[in-house]
Amino acid sequence: MQTTGDLDRLRQAVTAWRSAGQAVALVPTMGALHAGHIALIEAAKRPGTRVVASIFVNPKQFGPAEDLGRYPRREASDARMLNAAGCDLLWAPSVETMYPMGFATNIAVAGVSDGFDGAARPGHFDGVATVVTKLFNQVRPDLAYFGEKDFQQLAVIRRLVADLDMPIEIVGVPTQRDDDGLALSSRNIYLDDDQRARAVALPRALGIAARSIGRGDLVEDALTEARATLIAAGFEIDYVALADAETLAEDPAPDRPRRLLAAARLGTTRLIDNVPIEQG
Repeated sequence: MQTTGDLDRLRQAVTAWRSAGQAVALVPTMGALHAGHIALIEAAKRPGTRVVASIFVNPKQFGPAEDLGRYPRREASDARMLNAAGCDLLWAPSVETMYPMGFATNIAVAGVSDGFDGAARPGHFDGVATVVTKLFNQVRPDLAYFGEKDFQQLAVIRRLVADLDMPIEIVGVPTQRDDDGLALSSRNIYLDDDQRARAVALPRALGIAARSIGRGDLVEDALTEARATLIAAGFEIDYVALADAETLAEDPAPDRPRRLLAAARLGTTRLIDNVPIEQG
């Protein structure tokens, strides 16, 4: 696996692959890799395709009171994991490379970014859209892979690519989970043993609510029960809501694809999760 933080070297590698008739896939990450990230690499490894993984802890998507300073950074072990997974190139730019002196551009995606995490974390999705646009311009991938755990982020990126006519296929990969159902996340490391045991209430509550809604039970009753379960487990809730899986509009029609979304805190750790609504 090649590793570089130099933009010219990145582009030379990508140009050589394209000259050989190969496609390029990008897996953007902020590092602190786990099995969920490796699932993205595995999904990207198609015949005739080279895989680039990026690691960049993006300061523009953290709020002033968030965990930028303590976000886990494990560059050496991350590189070993990517190499073992068959990644072709690790793109590891510095903050100065991504945001050089005088950088003054902001990318904002309205609509799908307005509610949920967009409301709870003002400016977050501007930071996501800006850094992803930068990564797309740097790597110029044919495909880009994102986990469905960050479902609103995935919707924002799909809207960005469609609106700006970027010739990139955005591929969503199902959420990877621990054996007890908790969605894998780099921030799970913040949970102490007691919090980790209680955290499983989040996917369980969502699963019960999703099955209830899929059977045709009243949506608000299902959401109220899920919220009560989370509060009883010690969570502070940001939101538990049903949304259109494409537009993220709340109160979607039953014949539309729907997604149950949640964000809640255990202590100082904020967890997010989502599940689809299966009819019947």
